[in-house]
Parts: sequence; structure tokens; C-alpha cells
Amino acid sequence: MVKETKFHPINFIMIALGTAIYAFGFVNFNMANHLAEGGVSGLTLIGHALFNINPAYSQILLNLPLFVLGIKIFGKRGMIYTIHGTVCLSVFIWLFQRINFSIDISHDMLIAALLAGIFAGIGGGLVFRFGGTTGGGDIIGRYVEQKKGIAIGQTLFMLDILILTLSLSYIDIQHMMYTVIASFVFSQVVAVVQNGGYTVRGMLIISEHHELIASKIMAEVDRGATYLKAEGVYSGQDKKVIYVVLSPTQVLAVKAILSEIDPDAFVSIINVHEVIGSGFTSE
Repeated sequence: MVKETKFHPINFIMIALGTAIYAFGFVNFNMANHLAEGGVSGLTLIGHALFNINPAYSQILLNLPLFVLGIKIFGKRGMIYTIHGTVCLSVFIWLFQRINFSIDISHDMLIAALLAGIFAGIGGGLVFRFGGTTGGGDIIGRYVEQKKGIAIGQTLFMLDILILTLSLSYIDIQHMMYTVIASFVFSQVVAVVQNGGYTVRGMLIISEHHELIASKIMAEVDRGATYLKAEGVYSGQDKKVIYVVLSPTQVLAVKAILSEIDPDAFVSIINVHEVIGSGFTSE
């Protein structure tokens, strides 16, 4: 029997909060200082600048045809969270335009760009962390990935380049450069918020001295390690690969152990987005 899709009230609340934070920055920093934006939000800014169309309305209108694609891609729960996020974003954009509130930044465009990226990053990070999206490019990216096999990141990047290029129809190069700064800040902040500031590395180590290395890691770094069975393609010999999850500072400690025991060890260090289960903290 297929279980009924469950929805968590906290997700709806946090997605709404995220869109409120995003919309506040969008209205008070992007719109107020003529900073462009990528994705569907960028298209709404173009429509506002050239045709005086309120982004609160165009945000919904542009996403309506994408919802049809999204139902097939995200499934019922994901699509409902996406529709909720998109509607909330439009409502808050409409609301903040009508609240007489301004932040005095002394016409400093750098501060405007930094604040635009911070607010968008915090808001977007909350939306993503609790299973939502604000539609737009996320739906297109997932669709292209399924149909054409192109990575979603590449599609989103190409869409942003296209929309930012079109944005030159109403902003100059100077404002575009500040937009690039805002986009960079957004990408950094959204990653921190989405992952909860979680910074962990996974290390794969191949060495003939694997037993000594593993014992040193457990004794000196106070981390457990796991042996993965592998086979060399060229040699055909069985090998033991050490896999260990570390904090960034512990990566340096393990590197010191490797340089002492086996400087020629093959090492691969990977980003770990999350570790689930007992026995690990990032301290």
C-alpha cells in the first residue's frame, strides 16, 4: 500500500519566512537601486523597468506554465511546496512595495549589492532547506536535466547569463557589475543557510601502509575510519581504501600524518553536504 504524502506545517512556515526575507531584499535593494537579478525574478525586473509591470504579478504569470512541467518533475509534495513558495513570494513582493519603509545606505551601490545578496541568500537558503523552491529556473533546470542529461547547474548558469544580458536593456555596465557582486554573495550565503553552516570533508586514501595510517587517524585525530574494498584496474590487485569524514582543520592533521608515513599515498578530498547517523560531530 502506497503511503499518503505527508506535509509538515513547519516547512510551509519556513518557506513563507524565506520568501518574505527574499522579497524584502528584492524590493528594497534590487528594485530600489536598479540591480538586476537572474532567473524569473530577473525577467520580472525587466518587465517592470520596460513596461511598468508589477513583479508581484509577473512572478505568478511567468511561473504558471512552468507549474505544468513541475508536476511531472517534483512530484505532489515538491510541487505543492513550490507553488506555496511562488505564491508567497509574489504576495510579499506586493506587500513590501506598499509599506513605506526605506533603508538609508547613502546611495552606496556596494552596500546595496551586498545587502541584496545577503537577504536573497538567507531567504533562498531557507526556502531550499525546507524543501521548497520559488519555481522558475529550478523547474526548467530539472526538466532539461531529465530530458537532455544536462546538469541543472549548467542550465541555471546559462539562463542567468541570458537574463542578465537582457537586463542591459535597462541598466548600465556599472549596475551590472554590482549585480554580479550581489549574485556572488547570494551563492555563498544560500549555501551556508541551506547546509546550516555545515562544513565537512570526506577523504579517500589509497596506500600500502593503510593499517598504520588508519590507526594514526584514530589515535591522533580521534576519528573513526572505514575500509572500502577496491581493485586496481591496471594491476588487478585488491586494495583497501580508507574513508574518513573530517572537519576542515582535521584534514590538515591527516595530511601531516600522510606526509610522515606515505608521501606518495593517493588522496581524494570531497565535500560532504551532510552526515546522518551517530558518532560524528564537526567539532
